[in-house]
Amino acid sequence: MSWLVWSAWTAMFALFETWALLNKRDGDTLSENTRRLFRTRTSKAGRAAFSVTWIGFSGWFLLHILTETM
Repeated sequence: MSWLVWSAWTAMFALFETWALLNKRDGDTLSENTRRLFRTRTSKAGRAAFSVTWIGFSGWFLLHILTETM
C-alpha cells in the first residue's frame, strides 16, 4: 500500500513541477521556493544553512540506502 502513496506523491510532484516550469512564472518551482526559504541569493548564512542541510541529508540518505538502516 505504501508504494501507492509514494507513487501518487511522486506523480503529483512531477505534474506540479512540470506545470511550474511550463508557465514560466517566478516563484513556482521547488528550486525557486528553496532559494527563497534559505535566502541563498542575499544571505551568506542562508547559503551556509542550505549547504549544511543538504550535505547532512545527502550523507544520511546515502548511508540509509546502502546500509538499510534508519
